[in-house]
Amino acid sequence: MDAALNWLFTLQASPDDANLRARLDDWLRLDPAHSRAFELAAGAWEFPEMDKVANEIAARSEHVIAFREAVAPRHPGARRGLWPRIAMAAAATVLLAIGIQQYPAVILRWRADYATPTGQHEEVSLPDGSRMILNTASAVSVNFQGARRSVTLLKGEAYFDVVHDAARPFTVAGSFSEVEVKGTAFSVRTDNAEDTVVLERGHIDVSLLQDRKDVASLEQGESITASSNNLSVVRKSDTSTYLAWLQGRLVFTDQPFGQVLDEVERYYGHSILVANTRLSSIRVNGSYRLDNPERVIHSLATAAGATVTRLPGGIIILR
Repeated sequence: MDAALNWLFTLQASPDDANLRARLDDWLRLDPAHSRAFELAAGAWEFPEMDKVANEIAARSEHVIAFREAVAPRHPGARRGLWPRIAMAAAATVLLAIGIQQYPAVILRWRADYATPTGQHEEVSLPDGSRMILNTASAVSVNFQGARRSVTLLKGEAYFDVVHDAARPFTVAGSFSEVEVKGTAFSVRTDNAEDTVVLERGHIDVSLLQDRKDVASLEQGESITASSNNLSVVRKSDTSTYLAWLQGRLVFTDQPFGQVLDEVERYYGHSILVANTRLSSIRVNGSYRLDNPERVIHSLATAAGATVTRLPGGIIILR
């Protein structure tokens, strides 16, 4: 935890330092415990009560006050800069001790080179000429220093059309997996439970982040999922359906109603709740435009014979 707090201090001082962000990425990928510690520390750092706790510590802690008085005569110029860091570190420790566990936006702000809001896509030309398209609510960091062509998918989903370079493999790391290619086109999607990799064309190797010895090779039209300790079997995949979002559409083939709503929710950005068990037995087929997710919800509800109730804040209930 001390190392994670140290990273937070360093990043706060130099939030736009690309080399620093690359070193942070390396440290986070070295051990899953590093990511967990950083998430907890950053969660406490961004917690609304942080300033209040820090001020209380500054005002009431006899030990810390004594430290301030001892340091001040020797380093009068440094005192003003040092003390807030001590108080904030102590405040972070207090908040962590009482169980502040959240994944704050501050992590993405510090780590992401590119990010998209809910419902938006963004196409990016990478330094080597490769093309990357971010799906809704997604974020990535990139490292093209020296011989590296490395992308880390921090959140969401991205599609890559990679320029061939046999001397410089192109890697994409998700939450649980790493994809290595020379030149090809594929997508990677990550969530809390697993990564999903879909190969549109070419050839790729997929391995677990924590066990690079377990490697699966994919050919055109195949997909695979990766969890914290397991690679699934390689499966045939309908890439035109899976990658329909690149054309601004969602395509469903005999999918359960609940799964369809989960997918639409990614683009809508608010909760969609089902209050009618009858709807769970419905299967969905169809192609829907992504430019108006709420219209998609109403279309699905009409086809299913459900009523739509929209609550303040955008929450939708289907009955």
